[in-house]
Amino acid sequence: MIRTSIKISSQKLDVKECYSFVEDDTCGGITAFIGTVRNETEGKEVLQLDFTTYKPMAIKEMQKIADKALEKFDIKKIAIHHAEGMLQIGDIPVIITVSAKHRKAAFLACEFAIDTLKETVPIWKKEYFSDGEVWVNAHP
Repeated sequence: MIRTSIKISSQKLDVKECYSFVEDDTCGGITAFIGTVRNETEGKEVLQLDFTTYKPMAIKEMQKIADKALEKFDIKKIAIHHAEGMLQIGDIPVIITVSAKHRKAAFLACEFAIDTLKETVPIWKKEYFSDGEVWVNAHP
């Protein structure tokens, strides 16, 4: 049985696809983190975001996160999908869904996945403002 779904796409991300992947009759809970592009940062109006990835390494690192979540938490399945390219206000750059028998494991695994993704995966975000642009979280 396949227990992970990892994707980086320039197409619009699909919440239903992620939910359907983790859905399982043995599980009593599904958690989801859905990141959205907001319209301001630190009091400045955001116009759009541009996500750039080093795709081969990013996919590999996202798979490591999913594998670690499966090992560390009592979960059944996990999906981690991230967008690349230009996104507008309200668009979805990241979706993480997790299924588990019990909600606590699903919540913990979902939080672990998004926190680790932001720290270790080579995806860079450029924020565009009316008066310029700036690279954000330019790491690892």
